Amino acid sequence: MNIYRTHNCGELRCSDVDKTVKLSGWVNKKRDHGNLLFIDLRDHYGITQCVIDSSSELFNEVEKVRHECVVTIDGKVIKRDPETINHDNPTGIIEIQIQKLTMLSYVENLPISIGSISDLSEEVRLKYRFLDLRREKIHKNIVLRSQIISSIREKMKKSGFLEINTPILTSSSPEGARDFLVPSRLHPGQFYALPQAPQQFKQLLMVAGFDRYFQIAPCFRDEDSRSDRSPGEFYQLDFEMSFVTQDDVFNAIEPVIYEIFKEFSDKSVSEYPFKKITYQNAMLHYGCDKPDLRNPLVIEDVSDIFRKSDFTVFADAVKTGAVVRAIAVKDADKQPRSFFDKLNDWAKENEMPGLGYIIFSDKDIKGPIAKFLNAEQLNQIKNLSHLDSEGVVFFICNTESKANKLAGLTRQKLGKDLNLCSDGFEFCWVIDFPMYELNEDTGKIEFSHNPFSMPQGGMEALQKMNPLEIKAYQYDIVCNGTELSSGAIRNHLPELMIKAFEIAGYDEVTVREKFKGMFNAFQYGAPPHGGCAPGIDRIVMLITGEPNIREIIAFPLNQQAQDLMMNAPSGVSDNQLKELHIKLDWPSKIALK
Repeated sequence: MNIYRTHNCGELRCSDVDKTVKLSGWVNKKRDHGNLLFIDLRDHYGITQCVIDSSSELFNEVEKVRHECVVTIDGKVIKRDPETINHDNPTGIIEIQIQKLTMLSYVENLPISIGSISDLSEEVRLKYRFLDLRREKIHKNIVLRSQIISSIREKMKKSGFLEINTPILTSSSPEGARDFLVPSRLHPGQFYALPQAPQQFKQLLMVAGFDRYFQIAPCFRDEDSRSDRSPGEFYQLDFEMSFVTQDDVFNAIEPVIYEIFKEFSDKSVSEYPFKKITYQNAMLHYGCDKPDLRNPLVIEDVSDIFRKSDFTVFADAVKTGAVVRAIAVKDADKQPRSFFDKLNDWAKENEMPGLGYIIFSDKDIKGPIAKFLNAEQLNQIKNLSHLDSEGVVFFICNTESKANKLAGLTRQKLGKDLNLCSDGFEFCWVIDFPMYELNEDTGKIEFSHNPFSMPQGGMEALQKMNPLEIKAYQYDIVCNGTELSSGAIRNHLPELMIKAFEIAGYDEVTVREKFKGMFNAFQYGAPPHGGCAPGIDRIVMLITGEPNIREIIAFPLNQQAQDLMMNAPSGVSDNQLKELHIKLDWPSKIALK
């Protein structure tokens, strides 16, 4: 028999009335009603109300108990009076009549309040994370995260995927973010790297013939913090498949993603197969490669119409290489003048000279741009922007890259301000990413996405096409404007790998050295293979509706990649450094501290 409890604090019901029970947990609340003293006892499973009468000889002892003390309470289960029943709590129909209280751990003063976080900085919350995690909301988030991961594992195994763990200590890669390095004691001057992703290992598993692999993989990247990415480490559903095309990968993961969101959320979820949008169309019609499809607004190109117009500001810009993007909003003509003035002010705050628009109503056509266009051009704009009734068409003119960005921001602004966005989960695949991109700072050609991707067109494309026009079998899965995963069909041919890296500035010697394991493996019979890796943290963020990733991770680092609770990173002893054959060369500003 457990010496601390016969039941947990979320377990007792009306059927347990008259039983003598023992509960252990934390004092969640204490309420003194004069002759009656109530204690809400909390554990991982729930809360049970306990009560003691002032006539009891234990009353003074119970009265001394403070919030968050850990106690064991023995008592009798009684039914509450009808007017005191709490229907919001599963145990709310009963309470425990306290017969004995044992103090297990006393609390003098709490450094933070468990009941509210409104007055607490993130620094304080992370320093006392073990207390922060006692809060009901964040505690439920961590429980939900565990349930989601368990469900994902079950679904992947049912789909024929084998869970295999890959190494944490590996070699440094020249691609991607900065590595976290681990010095080797046995090999002085040499370093392991923590994996940014299990990319090479999962491809090697395909070469080894395992066919379908997955794991809930920890990934480590030394990069700056963002609201949707934890600095240091994060987790992803990493999977890979052999003898597959892009559509095979989509067909394998879409049911898993769909069922997870249906299982753990009461919001609508877009049915699979998910919509496919080319990278080019995503940039044109949504202004970014992570489109939020809850917003019904679509951006269109109207450059040719303005090229021939009398609106010289746009016409001259288009003739020198600029583009004009249009966003039509149905019924926006009903908005007051102040709406357009505020929108214009917002545009000026976001690197735009203003926001041109034309108002189409049943009475007339007006707006600062309308008078510079003839009837045919106005009709073309209305048709091209899919405005089939009254409404407003907004315009952005700039270079293509800036116009895409600014039109995307404007689309988001209009969707939010006019309450056009639906409330649910809308998924899509963004496909046909460019294989390469031009670094504007260096003028050099670089991989735009994943260097191990198969180029569309194979060797012929690499040899004959302009590198910036080559597309790859690369894809992202996006939900509500958040990228959940990048993936690709892999380049499994050694000669293609050498040529692909050559275009990005890597010679054959470098490729053979930096990717030795994978390059060698590909020479001994590699199957066509592909996969992707949806982010666990982002999935949980979306389902819980949390705006910050640190709300769904048990022990996150802060924005400066520090663990304030465990004091990491921290210095180490001279003996430890000596064992690793390391001497520290401090920057002058640090050495002076």
